[in-house]
Amino acid sequence: PKDIRPSNVTNGGQGEEGFVTLLNGKNLDGWTPAKENPDSFSVKDGVLIVKGPRSHLFYTGEVNGGTFKDFELKLQAKTLPQANSGVYFHTKYQAEGWPNAGYECQVNATHGDPKKTGSLYGVVNVVVLEEGQREPRGGENLVRDAAPNKDGEWFDYHIIVKGRVITLKGNGETTVRYTEPARGPGSSFIGRKLSEGTFAIQAHDPGSEIHFRNIRVKVLD
Repeated sequence: PKDIRPSNVTNGGQGEEGFVTLLNGKNLDGWTPAKENPDSFSVKDGVLIVKGPRSHLFYTGEVNGGTFKDFELKLQAKTLPQANSGVYFHTKYQAEGWPNAGYECQVNATHGDPKKTGSLYGVVNVVVLEEGQREPRGGENLVRDAAPNKDGEWFDYHIIVKGRVITLKGNGETTVRYTEPARGPGSSFIGRKLSEGTFAIQAHDPGSEIHFRNIRVKVLD
C-alpha cells in the first residue's frame, strides 16, 4: 500500500515527528460514513462533530493505503454530558450496525454505561459504578472513582498498538496496557482481535454529542 509518512503535521501536532493528520479540519475527505445515519458526522472549524443516531465513520484515505497494523494514534476529544462514543482500530468499513471487526477504545465520561474513557471495550474495562450498579460482565474490570476525562474539556487520547501489546492513555495516564494472548482475547465480541485494518469513530445514540480534533497517526515499523 501507498505509505505517506511526512516528518510532522500542521494541524495540532507540530514537532511530532512521523505523525500525519487524518482529518483535514474542513470536511470529511478521506473518511466514509456508514450508510446508517451518515448525517451523524460533520466538520466545523477544525472539529469533527459527532451527534445523532448510531453510525460509524471509517478512515478511507490515502495514508498508508488506509490500512494500519502497528501504529500510534493521537487525537483530542471532548464529551458533552451523557455522551458515549468510541474509536475503533483494526476495523473495516461496515454499512450498518456495530462494527464486527477490531477493538473499540471507549469515550465516555458520564454516560450510563459504566465502561468509561480509556477502556478497551469488553476486554479491559475502566469502570465507574453509580450507586446500585454492578460490575459489567465480560472482560477484566478496573474499577475507579471517576473517568479519566471530564465533560466539556478537551482531553488527549493516545492509542498504541505494537505487536500483541495495546496501550491506551488519557491525558498522559496509562489506563490500559493489554497483551493479547496467542489464542485471542477471549472476548464475547468475536471480531475483537489484532490483525490490521482502518480506524472508525462511533456515533452511539441521538443523545450523545462528542467532538474530535487533531486526529493523527504514526505508522510503526
